[in-house]
Amino acid sequence: MRRKLMAGALALTMVASLVACGGEKKAASEGDSKEAVTTEKSEAQSTGESSGKHYKFGYTCMDGTNPFFVTIQDKIKELVEAKGDELIVTDPGNDVTKQISQVEDMLSQKLDGLFMNPVDAQGIIPALDMAKEAGVPMVGFDTEVGDMSYLVSYTGSDNYNAGKVVGEDLVKKAPNGGKIIVLDSPTMQSVVDRTNGFMDAIKDHGFEVVAQQDAKGNLQVAMGIAEDLLQSNPDVVAIFGGNDPTALGALAAANAAGIKKCMIYGVDGSPDIKSELASGNSLIEGTGAQSPVSIAEKAVQIMYDYVEGKKVDERYPVDTFLITSDNVAQYGTDGWQ
Repeated sequence: MRRKLMAGALALTMVASLVACGGEKKAASEGDSKEAVTTEKSEAQSTGESSGKHYKFGYTCMDGTNPFFVTIQDKIKELVEAKGDELIVTDPGNDVTKQISQVEDMLSQKLDGLFMNPVDAQGIIPALDMAKEAGVPMVGFDTEVGDMSYLVSYTGSDNYNAGKVVGEDLVKKAPNGGKIIVLDSPTMQSVVDRTNGFMDAIKDHGFEVVAQQDAKGNLQVAMGIAEDLLQSNPDVVAIFGGNDPTALGALAAANAAGIKKCMIYGVDGSPDIKSELASGNSLIEGTGAQSPVSIAEKAVQIMYDYVEGKKVDERYPVDTFLITSDNVAQYGTDGWQ
């Protein structure tokens, strides 16, 4: 009898041991599974593809017909959609009232972030107030807003330097100075910075600004203004355009007027301007070049870093440099640098 009891106890002990062992294996398996899920989730978050979250972003720029902004828009859209996210695009056509209305409409669609390029640095403030109230973070690009505290970060070209390198080239090529026309855009901070850089570079070098008018960064507007100005000032040595479309408008006006000697400068480094420089027979003399592709890539990186909880800097500048007929071949004419 005693032997039977001992045998039964031994059997129960073995069963208990097997159950415990199986439990430990199950717990270990569950632990491994949880660890794997945690690791996978962590890795996904580090690549910006986390937790199945899909983002909806808004995009607004001052002029959606400007090739510079077309390139930025297309690149941002490409990068956002590659992550499975959505980009809502608007074009105010250089109308700040329309831009404010469009921003309000986008905000009603529950945005996770907004890429902001203002028509008017000060005039856009009401839209910035709405975004701030809605808790929508804004990443500025290319052109600053009137109060940068509204933005979580900003990326754009060194616009002052873009104008400065143009002015320095003009000083070198027209050492005796002369009359010049400036086609700027005082509501666009990027163009204001470029104009300031240009004017500082030519200061005290014998240049006389015979006319300075707002071309609104638009080719057609610039052409109309330049036609009138060249009638009364056919002897100008140079025309400075705040962007490449402005310079191309001035070029069309100068060609129509039969002007043979006038150095026309822009800022952008667009394919159209580079084609003129490469032709060897154009009045276009140079452009303060920037890279819309780099601006778009940086803006998207900033936005995703911010919405994923990473620290971002207040400002990410993108280099600018001079392109003339002397070096245009290294940048090509069939696309943006």
